[in-house]
Amino acid sequence: MLLLVMVLLACQSAPPTATPTPEPLQFDGERAYQHVIAQCNFGFRPTGSEAWRATGDYIIAELQAHGWTVETQEFPDRDVTVRNIIGKAGQGSPVIIGAHYDTRRRADQDRTDPTAAVMGANDGASGVAVLLELARVLDRDKLNHEVWLAFFDAEDNGGLDGWEWIVGSTYMAQHLTVEPEFVIVVDMIGDADQQIYKERNSNAALQDRLWAIAADLGYGDFFIPEYKWAMFDDHTPFAARGIVAVDIIDFDYPYWHTTQDTPDKVSAASLEHVGRVIEVLLEE
Repeated sequence: MLLLVMVLLACQSAPPTATPTPEPLQFDGERAYQHVIAQCNFGFRPTGSEAWRATGDYIIAELQAHGWTVETQEFPDRDVTVRNIIGKAGQGSPVIIGAHYDTRRRADQDRTDPTAAVMGANDGASGVAVLLELARVLDRDKLNHEVWLAFFDAEDNGGLDGWEWIVGSTYMAQHLTVEPEFVIVVDMIGDADQQIYKERNSNAALQDRLWAIAADLGYGDFFIPEYKWAMFDDHTPFAARGIVAVDIIDFDYPYWHTTQDTPDKVSAASLEHVGRVIEVLLEE
């Protein structure tokens, strides 16, 4: 009996076990890179293909796994049904972070095989990878906006078989029922030799905020505060509506629209640079 009393007293006097506070999530370039690999493992992903459909389903599953509300926009274009995908989280005025997930049907910039399809590890998969890793790490308690992670379809086949450029983003911009505070498009940002210049058709004030964040994070060698390219990209239809829009793009990429746009050309560190900048902006 004495032994039982001593055991009970010891149990009562033991301090409660503290639940450890989880470390805050932060964008991880290696995790993002795995999303590049996953997309490329589906194969070539032009709009309407089986691999394209599987990629869209993968995006939806990843968003839902991290608690994002998912909506799709489906509409006919030529002989296929185009599908935009939108994940939403947070509260407040909306902001859109976008990337295209389709790939180009033919590598028309390839000197040796211009009729082959493009794998699109950088031109397509890198931007999607950044958005999917943001879906995992964004702190909902720090968001001052409703964030839309927008995966645009049918961006990349302009000039081929009668296709137009930026079909999905144009449709989304034309069918907005609320006006986002700003739009940021990430495109071709995974190049291991990363050189992101300011794009001439983007909003200068928002560019300055993004490039200042990059400098504070120590990414000044990759976010170069000079203008170089003027792009017609997924930010264009939003800017045409008077919405603040920025294109984060590294167009100094020698494998653009060639068969050499493969995962070995993409760097986890490059994905992390872009993802961290957007993460900080959204959680400010």
